Amino acid sequence: MTDAAAKAAALLKEHRASIDRLDAILVYTLAERFAHTQAVGKLKAAHDLPPSDPAREAQQIERLEDLAKEADLDPDFAKAFLNFVIQEVIRHHRKHQE
Repeated sequence: MTDAAAKAAALLKEHRASIDRLDAILVYTLAERFAHTQAVGKLKAAHDLPPSDPAREAQQIERLEDLAKEADLDPDFAKAFLNFVIQEVIRHHRKHQE
């Protein structure tokens, strides 16, 4: 292996280690977020509130799009990701109302 190839392999290993750490952060962050949304779902069910809050959801999507722009992340991707998360939260909230 050439010196350049060895350096590239070492850099690749560092990047992959960072990606692995970030994936773990994402998973644990999502788990914490869902723990809070589960509590919200139970609260809504206990007080006969609707599982969905379109005004709040629109506000959150706009907020995330702004954050994505600040972070130099594709806002369309951020919006699609949050929409997916919101739909999953609503699905969980509906389960609490059954």
